[in-house]
Amino acid sequence: MNQQLAGFAPTPVTARMENHGSTMLKVAMATGQDLFARTGSMVAYEGFIQYEPNPPAARQIASQWITGEGAPVMKCSGDGLLYLADYGADVVVINLDNDSISVNGTNLLAFDAHLTWGVEKVKGLAKFAGQGLWNVVVQGTGWVAITSRGTPIVVDCGRGEDETYVDPDALVAWSPNLKVKGKRSFKAGSLIGRGSGEAYQMAFSGQGIVVVQPSEDSTDRLRIRN
Repeated sequence: MNQQLAGFAPTPVTARMENHGSTMLKVAMATGQDLFARTGSMVAYEGFIQYEPNPPAARQIASQWITGEGAPVMKCSGDGLLYLADYGADVVVINLDNDSISVNGTNLLAFDAHLTWGVEKVKGLAKFAGQGLWNVVVQGTGWVAITSRGTPIVVDCGRGEDETYVDPDALVAWSPNLKVKGKRSFKAGSLIGRGSGEAYQMAFSGQGIVVVQPSEDSTDRLRIRN
């Protein structure tokens, strides 16, 4: 039996964050290198690792994008290997180098605690969407892990002059320096099936990337604030 399961054993550590398979994140924890992770995402760990739900450093920021459920992040500290997952979603690891990324709160799995982060209104959509839309912006030099419902596509918006249009329910993350605006379109064909007849897209332009998942999960996507 051990031989049959050998292919699933932990692999040698090569980076602070890396994939173990496509749907699990492995984090090499060390003293002084704390981590913020989505609450409830821990599936296993080795060594001595402590968890602090709703840490003071994150409480005020986190409460801005989720209400009635407490802070959606926990602080992880200690030495060992930490494994995180989010209901079988694909995990994408990003190593920021004095850079930033804007992520849907539901797609943010984990990030180094020393990174700067906050909830920001998506510019260019306030008039279009009423009260506006919000996202989590993480910036600095360090590691970030995001999730995708299926294998995502990363679109390079700088390859051409045309805008890139994305269904908000399929949007995972994007470069914050991109220009964003909203667009509505109406097609009679969309009245058939689950469509409402009115389609809403987000248009991106400029130099940067957009990460799109092959799923239209609208449970908590780019929530409109009151």
